[in-house]
Amino acid sequence: MLLHYDEFSSPIGRILYASDGDAVCALDFSGCESRMETLLARRYSNVEFRRASDPLGLKRLLENYFGGGLHAFDAIPVRAHGSPFQELVWKALRTIPAGETLSYGQLAMRLNRPKAARAVGHANSLNPVAIIVPCHRVIGSTALTGYAGGLERKRWLLHHEGAIAATFR
Repeated sequence: MLLHYDEFSSPIGRILYASDGDAVCALDFSGCESRMETLLARRYSNVEFRRASDPLGLKRLLENYFGGGLHAFDAIPVRAHGSPFQELVWKALRTIPAGETLSYGQLAMRLNRPKAARAVGHANSLNPVAIIVPCHRVIGSTALTGYAGGLERKRWLLHHEGAIAATFR
């Protein structure tokens, strides 16, 4: 499997991303390379990277998003290759508008699985396409919790999107 790979310097650090040419397969932060590689290895048995290749124009979309275009990723296709439950959660994450948040329990309720808040949290932790599949928009019911890229990045993203409550600053 050939994956196109590139990097982007953002206000919250270097972002690494990969696509198969038709959809984004991975997006993560500097310092999380081993997590990204592990998730890609689970999904693809044999991967060859074409470095500095960006057929989807993701760098332009990232520039747009970090420049204030909060809907820059709305139409970009994603291919995450998770379990059926993970795919359900990740699809639901893309329906949370920029500027809004849900708790893990609220997202579980949206999925008609009211007792699955922990499973939703676990699916979030395995999201291979950060920011575009906006797991940062899911928060604890009383505290800003959980983000593979670090809570400071989550806080920055929520503030950038106008969603962070004063109590979470």
